[in-house]
Amino acid sequence: MCAGGRTMDTTGKVIKCKAAVAWEVGKPLSIEEVEVYPPKANEVRIKMVATGICRTDDHVLKGALQSIDFPVILGHEGSGIIESIGKEVTGLKPGDKVIPLCIPQCGKCSSCLNPKTNCCLKTHLSESQNLMPDKTSRFVCKEKVVHHFLWTSTFSEYTVVPYDAVAKIDDQAPMDKACLFGCGFPTGYGAVINTAKVESGSCCAVFGLGGIGLSAVIGCKAAGAARIIAIDINNDKFEKAKTFGATECINPLDYSKPIQEVITEMTNGGVHYSFECIGNTETMKAALECCHMGYGTSIIIGEAPSTAQISFNPLMLFTGRTWKGSIFGGWKSKEAVPRLVADFMANKFNLDGLVSHMLPFNQINEGFELLRSGKSIRTILMY
Repeated sequence: MCAGGRTMDTTGKVIKCKAAVAWEVGKPLSIEEVEVYPPKANEVRIKMVATGICRTDDHVLKGALQSIDFPVILGHEGSGIIESIGKEVTGLKPGDKVIPLCIPQCGKCSSCLNPKTNCCLKTHLSESQNLMPDKTSRFVCKEKVVHHFLWTSTFSEYTVVPYDAVAKIDDQAPMDKACLFGCGFPTGYGAVINTAKVESGSCCAVFGLGGIGLSAVIGCKAAGAARIIAIDINNDKFEKAKTFGATECINPLDYSKPIQEVITEMTNGGVHYSFECIGNTETMKAALECCHMGYGTSIIIGEAPSTAQISFNPLMLFTGRTWKGSIFGGWKSKEAVPRLVADFMANKFNLDGLVSHMLPFNQINEGFELLRSGKSIRTILMY
């Protein structure tokens, strides 16, 4: 195994290393030896240092995202060090600390050229990222081609990522915290700051208190919200939410009536802003319905299963509410992630409480069990 090998030893060569391979839906991940091929033009190969476990990864394992091809190496919230670069790569070099980007920024498409969106047309929502841009894979296991995931595949000791999907960060950044900037923190925090543009004195409701929901709470407090109502069916998460700025915590299981009615009553007509951080269509409806008529805005952050559909009373919107979606917090990833990491290094926000568990990479299935049981906020795997 070449993990830890010097750049001069591995550049241009196939690297054999450990990766967590998902062979099929419904099966645990399998730690395997994989072959990782060198980067081609406009690609970089990264030695991963840390990676987080996100619910989107679990959606794939449960078969909820049907556009994913198996076998596949999942993972999209990681940090690492460039091992080698392909031809035509500029501004990056071996030894740079980087974050793979699950939402790329090509800088050329109609979305990248529009300041109102960060949803680059190279995302998985527009075209498949099951293979690299040239429609081939850089992963082989047991003589079988293994697919990429979101062009990141951070559940491997080494991964190959297109230039459009990698951001260079501060050389001093601690990698166990830096990986949070690959998904969880920017997604929740940015939904508040960029998408909703929460004003000082606002009343907000945050549904779901995982890593993304707590990051939304951090954003609400940073924006000066006067009232931040945190909602979850797990009371164990309430104390953490309060340390990040939640003013009240409520559990829908404690009430006989729908939670949107409870929130509407306790806020004299509804909240200014609500954030759905789970990916559940019923919760999305509840988040919309707890917004105040005429001016309430609800933001969908959580990714629902591919086949999910939603129905709602059009009067919710007819009477003036706004319903919006937010992907990766509205940040144009390649340019924003380095700035966010720099802000973190300048102590503009404290992310210590977002990480509830740290495990060695080979305990990845235990990390998923912590997620499914609701016992974790974010589990970070260290290589």
